[in-house]
Amino acid sequence: MNPITAPRVEGEIVVRRGRKLGFAEFGPAGGRPVIWLHGTPGARRQIPQAARIAAFELDVRLIGIDRPGVGLSTPHLYDSIHDFTADLEIVFDQLGLERVAMIGLSGGGPYALAAAHAFPARIAGVGILGGVAPTRGPEAVAGGLVGLLALLSPILPPLRVPLSLTLNALIRLARPVASPVFDLYAALAPEGDRRFFALPEVKAMFLDDLVGNSRRGLSAPVYDLILFTRQWGFLLSDIVVPVAWWHGDADYIVPLAQARRVVPLIPFAELFVRPGESHLGGMAAAEEVLIKLLSFWDDDTSPRNERPAPR
Repeated sequence: MNPITAPRVEGEIVVRRGRKLGFAEFGPAGGRPVIWLHGTPGARRQIPQAARIAAFELDVRLIGIDRPGVGLSTPHLYDSIHDFTADLEIVFDQLGLERVAMIGLSGGGPYALAAAHAFPARIAGVGILGGVAPTRGPEAVAGGLVGLLALLSPILPPLRVPLSLTLNALIRLARPVASPVFDLYAALAPEGDRRFFALPEVKAMFLDDLVGNSRRGLSAPVYDLILFTRQWGFLLSDIVVPVAWWHGDADYIVPLAQARRVVPLIPFAELFVRPGESHLGGMAAAEEVLIKLLSFWDDDTSPRNERPAPR
């Protein structure tokens, strides 16, 4: 028996200039829509089994979206993270989503926040799970793995093709031994992540998502790293949508200190610290995250049509 619930439906949506973005849906078709933006690396099925089950229990239409260069999506490097929202709006319209909530896991966090900035009247709330922090501009936060990569930002764009080809080759080599490679990675992970990786449905999700969705190529992580080391195209302090941010206190990729710096910049944001958990600890809180987002939906009192005063 497969330890993970299969998508109810999958497909492609044509966005600007004839490009495509892939999507996968879980939960009831008539539920309140929640967009799940995967991490780096990842793809549309990088949604834990707990969230897939909770989607049915909470009447949530849970939708994962491939970023360009992975899964069913066309490779494309945006000008900035905010540029992604023009394609996202087309996805909303094509899927008939008048109002949505957003979840951003790790590298998906900046994209979810960009959506909140771009569509304040359309986004009920945002949940961030170990989100990446800005590395450029007035709200930049130093440190962390992405902060180190920011030092290489001038050379990343010219190297994007060879880096993508190298990543593709590594994935092809790893595909026949993906299961033991995952086990080795899990054994070397921090304790908080080891507990999460030990669940059979978690292993099945990662292997299905990353290995299964990299057959057309895996440029998306390279594009993400380039955009993370640029200015994002918006300010966190201009977001008027409520944001809930979950972060492990043992996160070695995006340190908790970065979340403590970033979350106060967002006018209507709250930080939830996950004791003893590392970078992916927020995935274990999937049901809690969905419940919190639905509470934003039910208690819509934030001043969405007004930008906050300069601080």
